[in-house]
Amino acid sequence: MTTKTFLLMTAITLSGVAQAVNPLLEKYNTPYGTIPFDKIKNEHYLPAMEEAMKVHNKEIDAIVNNAEAPSFANTVVALEKSGALLTKVTTPFFNLLGAETNDEMQVIAQKVSPMLSEHGNAIILNDKLFKRVKAVYDSKDKLKLTAEQSMLLQNSYDRFAENGANLSDSDKEIYKQLTKDLSMLTLNFGQNGLKETNKWSMPITNKDLLVGLPQDVLDMLAINAKKAGKEGWMLDLKATTYGPVMKYADNRDLRRELYMAYTTRNMLGGEFDNVENIRKIANLRLQMAKLLGHKSYADYSLVHRMAENKANVYDLLNKLLVAYKPAAEKEYAEVQAYANKSGAYFKVQSWDWSYYSEKLKSEKFDLTDEMLKPYFELENVKKGIFGLATKLYGIKFVKNTSIPVYHAEVDAYDVIDEKGKVVSVLYTDFHPRDGKRSGAWMSEFKGQWMDGKKDSRPQITIVMNFTRPTETKPALLTFDEVTTFLHEFGHALHGMLTKCTYESLSGTSVYRDFVELPSQIMENWGPEKAFLDGFATHYKTGEKIPAELIQKIKDAENYNIANFCLRQLSFGFLDMAWHSVEIPYAGDVIRMEKEAMSKTQILPVVNDAAMSPTFNHIFSGGYAAGYYSYKWAEVLDADAYSVFVKNGIFDKKTAASFRENILMKGGTEHPMTLYKRFRGQEPTIDALLIRNGIK
Repeated sequence: MTTKTFLLMTAITLSGVAQAVNPLLEKYNTPYGTIPFDKIKNEHYLPAMEEAMKVHNKEIDAIVNNAEAPSFANTVVALEKSGALLTKVTTPFFNLLGAETNDEMQVIAQKVSPMLSEHGNAIILNDKLFKRVKAVYDSKDKLKLTAEQSMLLQNSYDRFAENGANLSDSDKEIYKQLTKDLSMLTLNFGQNGLKETNKWSMPITNKDLLVGLPQDVLDMLAINAKKAGKEGWMLDLKATTYGPVMKYADNRDLRRELYMAYTTRNMLGGEFDNVENIRKIANLRLQMAKLLGHKSYADYSLVHRMAENKANVYDLLNKLLVAYKPAAEKEYAEVQAYANKSGAYFKVQSWDWSYYSEKLKSEKFDLTDEMLKPYFELENVKKGIFGLATKLYGIKFVKNTSIPVYHAEVDAYDVIDEKGKVVSVLYTDFHPRDGKRSGAWMSEFKGQWMDGKKDSRPQITIVMNFTRPTETKPALLTFDEVTTFLHEFGHALHGMLTKCTYESLSGTSVYRDFVELPSQIMENWGPEKAFLDGFATHYKTGEKIPAELIQKIKDAENYNIANFCLRQLSFGFLDMAWHSVEIPYAGDVIRMEKEAMSKTQILPVVNDAAMSPTFNHIFSGGYAAGYYSYKWAEVLDADAYSVFVKNGIFDKKTAASFRENILMKGGTEHPMTLYKRFRGQEPTIDALLIRNGIK
């Protein structure tokens, strides 16, 4: 997943006076102007935000009060460049809010969120500013603009027109309040999820309860207990604990207890409950969409998506459902039969699925995570994935210890092209911490832009929650974690290799259902022998991963793929259900979810568990009415990778075309135009069905 921080139209107003020396407001005396994390303290953020807001307002006033007739340069480009200081001071705060937060930062965020909306609204609802933008837009046919300039102009106009600029004065006040309330609710939703996850733990003193767990997982749980001042082992709800327990723990009661704790987060009452937040967020989004002339929030949101409308989204979801559900039912029946054969005389439930699936996989393919992990030591995986970028795009990664980082576990790299020029800085942050939200993502500390011949290069970060090293072993990744690394690194390549004139169009600033193409296509290299042979060696012996083990990875590539697809479809249907409502929803949140997901369900439904209260992607992230984009982009990535398969998976000519037509272009043209320029045709679903063994 990507979280590009877009702050061109937003800022924060807070009381206080800027300090005489504030590192956020100074010119950064660091390599490439990277953020001086070693000098920034929490107390610096608010004064810097206030000062940057004042500067931003002056920049807007200068545009509005310009006595010259509105032009592309003095209005649209000037607007694009405004707010640079504001972006500079807010970017580190909001990135660290996800990757290295603390109580003080969360209090600041609570103050910041509504004020951010207020400042953004003051700009977007500025009548005089909109009139200047509209004047340029109305004369666009006479301006002889480049494709990128035309896109900037269109986006600038749409940003006003689709965010309340054409509303009456009274409706503008309503719009302001709606966005202000939404910003606070979505912030609370995400913070509640992190707090509830960190709150739960289960000490274990009887090792018999943990039978089946691999030794490195036991070591990790022992470290958890030691840190908490406890004896034995400590379970938590982080992915590095939850996943292995679901997959390996022989004790069914333990699996069920952990499953119920995980799937009932933020829905059982208490200070971190998100159930009412869900209703409020969905209804406020609906109210905002209606205010802007749309029937539902999905109708509003999909205007700037490749899918374009709800009908096309549902068409894709339903086609995939029809194609994959029969296969998913067969997969479930096979796992059920295996469980029965193993002496489990009960219906396989959600807390049994990973456990028996893993055992069946081991039996069918003689393949387990534990067999693979010794070959995926994190440092070697980094070399392999960085090396893949070198083979495809000619870039190299050199660790730079002079660049300040925000945590001791973070590394910073100079990204250097074949001519020796630094094209980007890349930060990597791999392991879970209490201050880091769950999941994996890419973001940026600085976007890319050009001013004449000056090309200001980006500063990109990828954040993960991978298995930590133990006292006896380095960090050994599962193959799923390797795939996740490839995915986020694909987003990073999109951010690092971009070359656009305007920052708001660069890198991952593309349609939501296009942004996953550069990330998901990278996953295709994961099981390729030619890729794995380059780095996958045993962390103890140095032995190269055996060819027969790679073949097993390939053979198992589509194992239970249909159930995975239906899981993704269930999230897509759930997202669309919440954002397709046309009247305010006052009903039962859990019932709404069950109905939305019903046609995708193969496993028995657990009535007391739910996804919605922790569905950060749609209630706290940027994927509202957009979760389908993972499947949309999967169609694109399967179709696009077929070109690499045809020409050679390291073919430099194909890679150069993908770089020039997709990665470098950002959002400078319509994504289908860019895709067809690379592929030569529109994508079809066939490549995905063939890759997954469905067709």
